[in-house]
Amino acid sequence: MLADKVDIEPAAATEVRREMASLGVEVAVIALKDIVLPGEIRNILNQVVAAEKQAQANLIRRREETAATRSLLNTAKLMEDNPTLIRLKELETLERLTEKVGTVNVHGGFDGLLSKLLPP
Repeated sequence: MLADKVDIEPAAATEVRREMASLGVEVAVIALKDIVLPGEIRNILNQVVAAEKQAQANLIRRREETAATRSLLNTAKLMEDNPTLIRLKELETLERLTEKVGTVNVHGGFDGLLSKLLPP
């Protein structure tokens, strides 16, 4: 409706031309410039637009979640076949932990620490 606001119903245009001709006025062009909706209708239209935008945002969010899950699955498959990769991931995790902690005391060696941190 709002996208084609220049188009006028032909029957309405004919009626306007006929009425104006009876007054001695020739109408060359009939077009709508602006449409002012009542407040309640405008609010409803705004809610519809907001709901559509929310639905689009949800769709994008779901796509990103799917991509992240797919990436985790690929990483898990790589780790399953490569123990060195698992070890690197353990070291990355330990590095992130040590960034949050001021001091790290290692007892029993590095392997002993990891075996205590990780479930059997």
